[in-house]
Amino acid sequence: MYELKTKENDNDVMALIESVDSSKKREDAYKLLDIFKETTGLPAKMWGPSMIGFGSYHYKYASGHEGDAFLVGFSPRKAKISLYFATGDENREKLLKKFGKHTSGKACVYINKVDDIDVEVLRALISQSVQFLQETYPS
Repeated sequence: MYELKTKENDNDVMALIESVDSSKKREDAYKLLDIFKETTGLPAKMWGPSMIGFGSYHYKYASGHEGDAFLVGFSPRKAKISLYFATGDENREKLLKKFGKHTSGKACVYINKVDDIDVEVLRALISQSVQFLQETYPS
């Protein structure tokens, strides 16, 4: 049976941020930490070795696959900063059009630095994602 590798753990969020080589990326990680905490009202927790998540939800798909995931989060990766928001909500795409310089994957939004994006749109993306997931997967 498949076991999800990205699980909430007791690793130190600050230690992850302090381990980031680039001082600018480290500064941006602290900015994002504050923005995500303020917007969600939730504490930061480590998920896997390199993701900082806020809140959690339990999902169960029609296939029977189920697990736990964070509501929103980010990871200060070497190349780009990964931002994690819910997929499946049409509001996400509308907000991303006003977000600023970024690229998107299926589940991730990638930025080079916080100065490239509109922080108010980031706050809206965070709030929309939390609301969407809590409505989609009520506890």
